[in-house]
Amino acid sequence: MLRELEDPAVWSNPERAQELGRERTRLEAVVGTLDRLSAGLSEAGELLELAEAESDEGTVRSLETDVTRLEGEIARLEFQRMFPGEMDSHNCFLDIQAGAGGTEAQDWAQMLMRMYLRWAERHGYATEVFDISYAEEAGIKSATFQVKTPYAYGTLGVEQGTHRLVRISPFDNQGRRQTSFAAVEVLPVTEQTDHVEIPENEIRIDVFRSSGPGGQSVNTTDSAVRITHLPTGIVVSCQNEKSQIQNRAAAMRVLEARLLERRRQEERAQLDALKGDTPGSWGNQMRSYVLHPYQMVKDLRTEHETGNTAAVLDGEIEAFIDAGIRWRRGSAAS
Repeated sequence: MLRELEDPAVWSNPERAQELGRERTRLEAVVGTLDRLSAGLSEAGELLELAEAESDEGTVRSLETDVTRLEGEIARLEFQRMFPGEMDSHNCFLDIQAGAGGTEAQDWAQMLMRMYLRWAERHGYATEVFDISYAEEAGIKSATFQVKTPYAYGTLGVEQGTHRLVRISPFDNQGRRQTSFAAVEVLPVTEQTDHVEIPENEIRIDVFRSSGPGGQSVNTTDSAVRITHLPTGIVVSCQNEKSQIQNRAAAMRVLEARLLERRRQEERAQLDALKGDTPGSWGNQMRSYVLHPYQMVKDLRTEHETGNTAAVLDGEIEAFIDAGIRWRRGSAAS
């Protein structure tokens, strides 16, 4: 890679040069982190010998804390090795769509949105909501938001698919058990170097007033933006920002992410066709959340499960994500 970057001819292909530049930056960051961790561990070892020789218990306890922190950084580096995908290091968009079932499914979609936002909050990750389409009675019809942290796409990509909820419906006067579905789509946020060209004549832009729960207007101006990509029929909208210009820019970012993912899926399908039959995608029904007649959340791909449904719905989904990442890695290797 370094030799290729040093060759002046590489700059005749700007996209390749940018790709190599990103890879070099990533690798330099990894090497720099390893050098820093190695120096830290070496220094801690030398100080530990001195502290033990002088029976300095305070320094020993301080070093134990430092070593624990270094071990955590090493574990994070090891975890990142599980993300070999080109887009895995990017931030991501989560798009949640209520399935069939009216109010029950719409309430479930909002519960899922809260679960992911709570997960991000627990880890200190920034989020930005781009669009929420509220339902009439309760819940949401759809929502799109961004999770901003390195490797967000690689981490949350395993959450893509259909999520199934079984419970006694709070909207059923007869207290009957209901099954609801909601779909989660995870998209990588495109960077400036990701080439997604969208000609102006291929999009239609509509503006409207932002709305809140129950359809109430939350803005007196037509600042919300809906963009339709005419060749594919993809529709995205944004109403979170105060100005129409900001909402248009945000909606275009989501559209670029969708088009890039569509292109990647088409390329993957072509490769799969050349390879022959492949196992079914994990992007369909992937997890069940049962609140009645018993309590259990179970991932249908990894078989990981827990009876602590309240904790999961409050954002404690780390074990499911970790199991999903390992399952994905194993599937890719087989």
